[in-house]
Amino acid sequence: MTDLHWDPFDKVIDVDPYPVWRQMRDEQPLYRNDRYDFYAVSRHADVDAVHLDTKTYSSAYGTVLEIMGKDPIPPGFMIFSDPPVHNTLRALVSRAFTPRRIAALEGQVRALCAELLDPQVGGGGFDYVQDFAAQLPSMVISALIGVDPADREEVRRTIDETFHIEEGAGMMNEFSHAATTRLRAYFVEQIEDRRRSPRDDMMTALVQAEVKDGDSTRRLTTAEAATVTNEMVSAGTETVARLLGWAAVLLAAHPDQRADLAADPTLLPNTVEETLRFEAPSPVQARTVMTDVELYGTTVPAGSRILMLTASAGRDERKYDDPDHYDIHRRFDSHVSFGHGVHFCLGAALARLEGRIALEETLRRFPTWDIDHDNAVRLHTSTVRGYDKLPITV
Repeated sequence: MTDLHWDPFDKVIDVDPYPVWRQMRDEQPLYRNDRYDFYAVSRHADVDAVHLDTKTYSSAYGTVLEIMGKDPIPPGFMIFSDPPVHNTLRALVSRAFTPRRIAALEGQVRALCAELLDPQVGGGGFDYVQDFAAQLPSMVISALIGVDPADREEVRRTIDETFHIEEGAGMMNEFSHAATTRLRAYFVEQIEDRRRSPRDDMMTALVQAEVKDGDSTRRLTTAEAATVTNEMVSAGTETVARLLGWAAVLLAAHPDQRADLAADPTLLPNTVEETLRFEAPSPVQARTVMTDVELYGTTVPAGSRILMLTASAGRDERKYDDPDHYDIHRRFDSHVSFGHGVHFCLGAALARLEGRIALEETLRRFPTWDIDHDNAVRLHTSTVRGYDKLPITV
């Protein structure tokens, strides 16, 4: 056995973590990091099992390593809750993501793609993430939830800032904390405005919704409604931007597959799934172990923090043939990049719709492009991985 070291805050490892993760899967499928006091599982079967067992592996203490503590996170965040609280919040929010409502967004998403991409035609190149991939999902989720058009770009930039990490402190730093505070204050103000002046949007629906609380029903408090809104907008903005950035990089590196896509857009849904498997935009999630559990001959004690390496699971040769090969024609039954079980990504259908249409509209205007790798800028957080700036030449 060779020396094995994985650090979720190490920017050098993060550029290409896959060799380390392969070593973890082979040599230490239950990995222990003493410096940051966590365990990690990296094989597909283990990541899937942790997702499905909410009694043993709790989300209530946080799902991002650096914010996890000995006490549960105050209630309100769906992602930081377990059943039955989680079920109540999810039922409430899922009204915004019904299959009919998502399908009805197709025309709007196409129109936004045209609005963002048409000005780039004939220009020779642009920043695919900043000028398009980060803009599109922000505009879609903001419209769905009811963020005023004049505020949308500021909200998007503030969300980016909340994911900022610093060495040793992760996302628990003054810069990201200030951005989180600003974002929360904005949504509190918006929720209070909906109480005074209802509109046809998701924030109004949250204000008016009734939730079961014991034997009675009640309306959400302003703090609760603002928390749910904040969570939806942040989740719906960040990960789709990374998905599209990865797709642009991977298709440029595989021009034959890109040509297949340009010729046959019916391949796009599978391309989105293969991209999610190959480069998971959210590569790491965390849970707190609620009772002693034995894994690979080691007792993981109650109270321990355990990380699920979702992106490692997507490259596990125990699950996928030739997993380090990107293939838009690959046939496979599932991946865990949207999670699994009760925390399966609520916005998965919307992300798939946005990914499919965004790539189709990109290829319609730009069937070929090259990446300016020298000027590309990677985004590095402990929970999201991808590109912040991605200049392309067309």
